[in-house]
Amino acid sequence: MSRFNDRTEDVTAPAAAAGTPATPGASTPGPTLTADRTTPETADRTAPEAAGPGAGQAAGQTAGQTRAEPHAAVASAHPRATLAVTSAATALALMTYTAPAVTLVDTAAALHTAPSAQAWLLNGTPLGLAAVLLVAGSLADDHGRRRLFVSGTLALALTTLLGALATTTWQFTLARVAQGAASAALLASSLGLLVHAFPTPRGRLHATGVWGAFVSGGIALSPLLSGALPGWRPVYVLLGAATLLVAAVAPRVLTESRSPRGGRPDLPGAAAFGAATVALIAALTLGRDGWLRAPVGLLLLASVALLALFVLVERRVATPMIDLSLLRDPAFVASSAGGLVTGLAVIGLFSFLPTVLQKALGLSPMDTAWLFLLWSGLSFVVALQARRLAGRVPTRVQLALGFVLHAAGVLTLLGSVGAGSWHRMLPGLAAAGIGSGLLNAALPLLAVESVPAARAAMGSGAQQTLRYVGSCAGVALTIAIATGTGGGLARGTDLAMAVSAGLALVGAAAVLGARRKRPLVSSD
Repeated sequence: MSRFNDRTEDVTAPAAAAGTPATPGASTPGPTLTADRTTPETADRTAPEAAGPGAGQAAGQTAGQTRAEPHAAVASAHPRATLAVTSAATALALMTYTAPAVTLVDTAAALHTAPSAQAWLLNGTPLGLAAVLLVAGSLADDHGRRRLFVSGTLALALTTLLGALATTTWQFTLARVAQGAASAALLASSLGLLVHAFPTPRGRLHATGVWGAFVSGGIALSPLLSGALPGWRPVYVLLGAATLLVAAVAPRVLTESRSPRGGRPDLPGAAAFGAATVALIAALTLGRDGWLRAPVGLLLLASVALLALFVLVERRVATPMIDLSLLRDPAFVASSAGGLVTGLAVIGLFSFLPTVLQKALGLSPMDTAWLFLLWSGLSFVVALQARRLAGRVPTRVQLALGFVLHAAGVLTLLGSVGAGSWHRMLPGLAAAGIGSGLLNAALPLLAVESVPAARAAMGSGAQQTLRYVGSCAGVALTIAIATGTGGGLARGTDLAMAVSAGLALVGAAAVLGARRKRPLVSSD
């Protein structure tokens, strides 16, 4: 039997008229509804290999083990509404994430943030994301994807509003960390909801493509919003209010789904992994002031020890947060590597580059937003249209191509800051924007292809965890190189760009090298 046969129920329940979440774990015996239910070994696998000669036999073996609620036939009654709500919430989460990008100078001045602490203004949200995403993915699959999505969206709205009230650096940073944790619940559960709402490979391809485009859309709109409003505080008020509206609509249109494995939540694993992530990101952020300082070394050692403890816990618990056997699957490795390198090479550089342009070229926040719209706008359009590549270009190749285009675009940017010319940046921003769009379209599809459909939220959480760990490292690395290299900001920025391009090329090679060595579905 396949090693991906979870032997778990995929319990679904229709959304109640009043929008009340279904009771966790509720299930009544009934006939298998094959029209709306698929097994992890057939249509729940979006990879083409799942449709091999043995797929029908695998489906027959699993059908007798699968139970669904009598009303599961309406589980996907609102697929378009599900796509709209999850995409809108994802865009708002990314807008909140990138809000400080063009307002960092004003925010730091208002909060009296020292230059050495400005990385925390950027790294607060990715810290919360990285620490909670993997936990959120497992909780969503086991205890309800709609429940976690609604809770995360509501929490994001409230913490974003709290961020607008911050008066000190640490108040703002803590609010940003909380925003990251809330965004983790939202992002990890959204792909699980889409996998359930779109059970066919074609529908899932469309849904993940739109979802990925809204990732790019959120990144594109945030700088424009931040530059257009008078000050940085109104940005968070408006984003908080919009997210609150989505949280109010979500329970009425989303259908609850879960794949309970039984047993208790993996609290020891969650605590170990969360602490390890916080220690690692804290070390990376503090490292820009000196990598050989004692606090940095102690935090790095603590992170390694806690990760070792996490692996030990995951090997022993009945319901681990992540199935460590997936690390032997090349598709999962490619997905994880893609997320990590996207954070390191792409998010890390483009989170700090707007600040560089404001300081070195004297651009206003609004001028910076319009300039970067070329990058983020192309990313949105390309991600939305990338589904047309399905069947022609493998997802893994699309991901590698995105990294290569990012590297080419960034190398084209070399010298533009020193020349004081934003015009010279246009070709590079265009090429990097196309690459970013390919990445944002390929990553969510690869995340759900690389794990059983019943573990879709976990697969998304694992990939995005590494994506935001990478972004924290990338931001810290970019700031350290750009501001700590002799020769001024222009020379330091060129070096940071070269490093970003090199990392992207390494990522392309790693993704292409992770070839599947065995079929995803195998029979006894």
